[in-house]
Amino acid sequence: MTRDGPPTPALPRAAAPFQGFARLLRRHGFAVAPEQAVGFMRAVTLLGPRSMADVYEAAFAMLAPPVDRRAEFDAHFRGYFHGEGAAGVEGEEDEETRVKDDGGAREEESLAARQEKGGELSSASEQLSRRDFQREASQLASFSRGLARALPARRSFRTAPARSHGALDLRRSLREIVGADGDVPWPRLRRRQLVPRRLLILIDISGSMKLHTADHLKLAHAAVQGADNVEVFTFGTRLTRITPALRIRDREQALARAASQVDDWDGGTRIGPTLFAFLSVPRFSAFARGAAIVLLSDGLERGGHAELEVAMRRLAARAFRLSLATPLAGDPRFRPVTAALRAILPVIDDLVDGSSIEGLAGFILSLARPAPSAETIWKRVS
Repeated sequence: MTRDGPPTPALPRAAAPFQGFARLLRRHGFAVAPEQAVGFMRAVTLLGPRSMADVYEAAFAMLAPPVDRRAEFDAHFRGYFHGEGAAGVEGEEDEETRVKDDGGAREEESLAARQEKGGELSSASEQLSRRDFQREASQLASFSRGLARALPARRSFRTAPARSHGALDLRRSLREIVGADGDVPWPRLRRRQLVPRRLLILIDISGSMKLHTADHLKLAHAAVQGADNVEVFTFGTRLTRITPALRIRDREQALARAASQVDDWDGGTRIGPTLFAFLSVPRFSAFARGAAIVLLSDGLERGGHAELEVAMRRLAARAFRLSLATPLAGDPRFRPVTAALRAILPVIDDLVDGSSIEGLAGFILSLARPAPSAETIWKRVS
């Protein structure tokens, strides 16, 4: 039994191979959404199938492999369905961008202790600092309480009764006239409701962000607890949706669950490819439509920045507001002069300090205010 209703019917045994092929592609870095896997099985049912060519056509049409990975897709298909040896994967393991989404699963998992990996920032100089955990907890609690009211709003297509400054509600007005035997009562008005926009938080967990990852996850947990329409993803060399884990009320348990789901802690940075992976999954891309998106990253992309620029432009086209919060901006000497940052400056609405919980919380609570002009951001380059 599920928590929300009757038990989910099991798939027929004949559907298992097709479901397994979709899982195989996901394991090898193909962005395959659950809806695409269901569509693949429906397409096979529609076609018969009369031959393996029909199965291939259904897989190619519904699973939509990228053009540059067509040969790899064909190799996986032959290896899985025809048994022509193991399907080859081009490139090394760390060159793949994988998408991980637990789909809200609630099964209890043992949380093994994770050994810290590489990514430490080495320095010959000693850094001394103090931290007020009580104040930090108070800031997070205040942020969580005020988030739902502070998010930017949009006009819904649904309407609600209004006493003034609304349009005539003809149906309710006629009902009142009929109930009053033809007398003309005070006209009834209605107004379109205002609903908060979705908040989408994308957290860079690469090695260069290791000193700030814990704070960013705490802030994300407070955001998920404070509002219903918050989505959180982590990215480094892979993309992982951790929203279901952060819905656990206890913060330590929630972060432990999230830690068990993410596989690429403190590794490399592939911002552009992971953003492309996010946009290629229809369900994930829908999260960005009309949302306030906050990207928590230093923007230090590995390799060229062409993919990052294109992905950010596509993300900005879907978003209500796109903001980059970088810990590097906490240094007064910071200037966005790297090629990657200069390339994405024209498409982002905000470039803010992401080095502290207090600063980030204050910024997110101010998202309903107008974004600064592009000229304001560009002044930081000079």
